[in-house]
Amino acid sequence: MNSEQLISITKTFVKVQLKGAEGGHDWFHTLRVYNNAILISKTENVDLLVVQLGALLHDIADSKFHNGDETIGPKLAREFLFKHNVDSLVIEHVVNIIKHISFKGGNEKQSFKSAELDVVQDADRLDAIGAIGIARCFNYGGFKNRALFDPSIKPNLNMTKAEYKNSTAPTINHFYEKLLLLKDRMNTKTGKQIAEKRHQFMLLYLEQFYAEWDGIK
Repeated sequence: MNSEQLISITKTFVKVQLKGAEGGHDWFHTLRVYNNAILISKTENVDLLVVQLGALLHDIADSKFHNGDETIGPKLAREFLFKHNVDSLVIEHVVNIIKHISFKGGNEKQSFKSAELDVVQDADRLDAIGAIGIARCFNYGGFKNRALFDPSIKPNLNMTKAEYKNSTAPTINHFYEKLLLLKDRMNTKTGKQIAEKRHQFMLLYLEQFYAEWDGIK
């Protein structure tokens, strides 16, 4: 099987896995991350196949929707790639990308690094900011029945991994606890350039949000 066939089969597998998924973590999220990753790869020295597989498989079993279990996604990816006779080194690399891609509250130390992880991580983080990021943020907040905003509940910028995963704070708080932090945590030159523009859009959005909340505009 050549790389093109493997990618095609992987796309079909991911679409099936994500059927009925929450709108911010569905196939279209994966497709955007995949496209972002290919774009970023053009200016990075990476193994494109590893990047493509990592991007496609990174969210096949997000722990948020599996009672916090972070082992399911890597396990499913490993089984799928092994079934299709993918090289063992590629499998291990892709599994490590899936294990280490997520934000986890921002205070978690990353124990695995690679240029390919940098690309996929940036691609994933780009989809968490800007106009799409805002839409995904509120979609997930609605999915979890969270308040839009509560001025009495301040953002917690020093959460542990467990606190971050179990947070029930209003959706606006998530901008400060994650989204606005991502611009300065991008790994690649292209990722940083795109993130800057999307970051500015979020700041503009928040300014308008607070103005409307206070009945000014």
